[in-house]
Amino acid sequence: MNKGLIATIVVIALIAIMGVSGYNSLVSMSENVSGKWSQVENQLQRRNDLIPNLVSTVQGMANQEKDLIKAVTEARAKMMGAQGPAAVSAANGELSSALSRLMVVVENYPQIKSDASFRQLSDELAGTENRIAVARKDYNDSVQVYNSKVKSFPTVIYAGMFGFSSKDYFKVEEAAKAVPKVSFK
Repeated sequence: MNKGLIATIVVIALIAIMGVSGYNSLVSMSENVSGKWSQVENQLQRRNDLIPNLVSTVQGMANQEKDLIKAVTEARAKMMGAQGPAAVSAANGELSSALSRLMVVVENYPQIKSDASFRQLSDELAGTENRIAVARKDYNDSVQVYNSKVKSFPTVIYAGMFGFSSKDYFKVEEAAKAVPKVSFK
């Protein structure tokens, strides 16, 4: 056989092996990102499940705070209906803000803080907030690794051909960074 033909076959075989390996790597990374996002959603759902019990406990002891309780309930509903990192991020910011205001109100009602069911729910919510933070970090870390791979040479050449594109990060909305303001009239 001709040396040129052998060299061509070897080059084609190497390119095919690299392509298959690169494709499999992208699939694995994409699935990792999806799995991490699932954990974010799982923790957000856990928080959403705790909120009605927390609201009921506070509501029974602080009827005059109906507007705040309504805001928490509405923010929870938005969170439940949000789809995708951007919408979930926005709804999460609104819910976090409403929950922060609720906790400020609780500070002004010692009988609520001393209630055993409220303390237990509050502890569960605090633990869940920590889990959400860890899940968001893990998700964003996996998105960073995936996006770096998709945008790197030579992967960028075939990633688009196979339908792999950058993933969105979970971002905190600007409104969620503001300190909640609560006024007692």
